[in-house]
Amino acid sequence: HFNPAVTLVFALKREIETNTAAAYVLAQVAGGIVGTLLAHAMFELPVLQLSETARTGNGQWIAEIVATFGLVFTILAGLRARPDSIPWLVGLYITAAYWFTASTSFANPAVAIARALSNTFAGIRPVDLAGFIVAELLGALLAMGLAAWLLTEAKPIRQMKAAE
Repeated sequence: HFNPAVTLVFALKREIETNTAAAYVLAQVAGGIVGTLLAHAMFELPVLQLSETARTGNGQWIAEIVATFGLVFTILAGLRARPDSIPWLVGLYITAAYWFTASTSFANPAVAIARALSNTFAGIRPVDLAGFIVAELLGALLAMGLAAWLLTEAKPIRQMKAAE
């Protein structure tokens, strides 16, 4: 897990314990922040900075709902159909979503937080951060709901009649 939205879904599905999920989220956010600081050092930028790049508005937030919905649904559907394909499915989805979303598909609250600490073209103003995080978590929850409905194992008619 590299994404708090994905971790949230697995915690809600009770496939990961709450304490473990919380530890993952802390590690994911810390990893994003450390990676951002390291990237700044590699490119000889000021290591500590806050973004001034405005990314706000309904279009950006709808794009993040769509991006995160698609990512989480891709993971859940992939787990049902081809678990061994998850790495390339995620890579292909994120690459595509970069091009078809107005936000360029952050789809990850840890990445959004980290990008608030980078005053580059990739940054998000800290004041715009809450909208991204809420949209990403909403997209993840919507994907979880649709996947629970759409990807439910069908029961044979005999088994349904026996349950009556």
